[in-house]
Amino acid sequence: MAKDKTIYTCNECGGTTPKWLGKCPHCQAWNTLIESIAEPAASSKNNRFAALAKTAEVMALADIEASDFERTPTGLDELDRVLGGGIVEGGVVLIGGDPGIGKSTLLLQALDALQRSGQKTLYVTGEESGAQVALRSRRLGIVNSQVQVLAEIQLEKILATLQTHRPQIAVIDSIQTVYSDQLTSAPGSVAQVRECAAHLTRAAKSSGVAIVLVGHVTKEGALAGPRVLEHMVDTVLYFEGDTHSSFRLVRAIKNRFGAVNEIGVFAMTEHGLKGVSNPSAIFLSQHPEPVPGSCVMVTLEGTRPLLVEIQALVDSGGPSPRRLSVGLDKDRLAMLLAVLHRHAGIACMDQDVFVNAVGGVRISEPAADLAVLLAITSSLRGKPLPKGFIAFGEVGLAGEVRPAPRGQERLKEAAKLGFSVAIVPKANAPKKPIEGLTIHAVERVEQAMEVVRGLA
Repeated sequence: MAKDKTIYTCNECGGTTPKWLGKCPHCQAWNTLIESIAEPAASSKNNRFAALAKTAEVMALADIEASDFERTPTGLDELDRVLGGGIVEGGVVLIGGDPGIGKSTLLLQALDALQRSGQKTLYVTGEESGAQVALRSRRLGIVNSQVQVLAEIQLEKILATLQTHRPQIAVIDSIQTVYSDQLTSAPGSVAQVRECAAHLTRAAKSSGVAIVLVGHVTKEGALAGPRVLEHMVDTVLYFEGDTHSSFRLVRAIKNRFGAVNEIGVFAMTEHGLKGVSNPSAIFLSQHPEPVPGSCVMVTLEGTRPLLVEIQALVDSGGPSPRRLSVGLDKDRLAMLLAVLHRHAGIACMDQDVFVNAVGGVRISEPAADLAVLLAITSSLRGKPLPKGFIAFGEVGLAGEVRPAPRGQERLKEAAKLGFSVAIVPKANAPKKPIEGLTIHAVERVEQAMEVVRGLA
């Protein structure tokens, strides 16, 4: 009996090579090649007929009828916000997150809410039995739920069930457990994940059923499986949060039917995940009195302004002072310290500098620059910033303070939550005063430092 031919497939990009290598020759990732059995090539007869297959009709873009997508709300406002208003008919959503973070809990709650609103739903579980899913639903307080449950991992049976029952929304939990009889590789392999996701996506587009795929993540936090998986689906969501904290964030990084970079905030309770209507309260520490090294800024997560507290600690360092940031770019921190020294005359070259964004939020926009500098200066001098103080703005290498997008919305959100003093870029100064908020507009870093000294 002839030995099956084996190839090595990259977990990151899906590229193949006939022999094992330490580094993938396609994407240059290390230790990602996994041995698998090579699938037989299609016959030449099939290839010949495929080449003669009729192509789709070519049409001018202006002649194609375009209509907006109808959305079905899930019943969870925070999830709808991330999805862009709800689930789209025929759309495919991929959601990933760490084990135990609450992916299955969130989707089970969403399916139950959809079912109670008249939608036909199906929950396909490959990691749990039907009894385990039912037990979890009882624990979450979901009673008399009519959500249809199928414990199955074979792709062909799942597709047959979708065709027979014709649900409007189906959840596949998880795509790594599904396998097809057409492939000889094991469930979870690159080939199985890619082919099963492709078949499910085609089924969604042809039948109109909305499918939600649950995906595993790697130890680096990226979605497991080939990168082509994220390209095939319409929406990619990441479920983030510390398992030791009660708060969870759902973040959209791709959405063909809506905006990206939206976040939904949930709190894990005894009865499942509950949406948080005022997420700014999570990211603000409750100090009875102002403390040195703390500055509040207003960041944007999609369309939502959030108030986040930036904390800094400056302490005497050794011959090699440390620069550590959590939730902020460490390279940008080093740049800001150089700007602070050169243009404001405040030196930290012999000090350890630690910067943290409270609540585990990650801030990628440069509008946090001014708040970081003011928090560092406050910690270095041991003087707290005034009570009810906020700041935002990008800082350039020349010491200028650049405007942040949608500054008016940021200021209105701060005023709504009771903040009274703000330092903002001059271009973000509102034309009409905002009630209860004193605004100081600055053009340079040194001006901001002078304003803070005057307020203190």
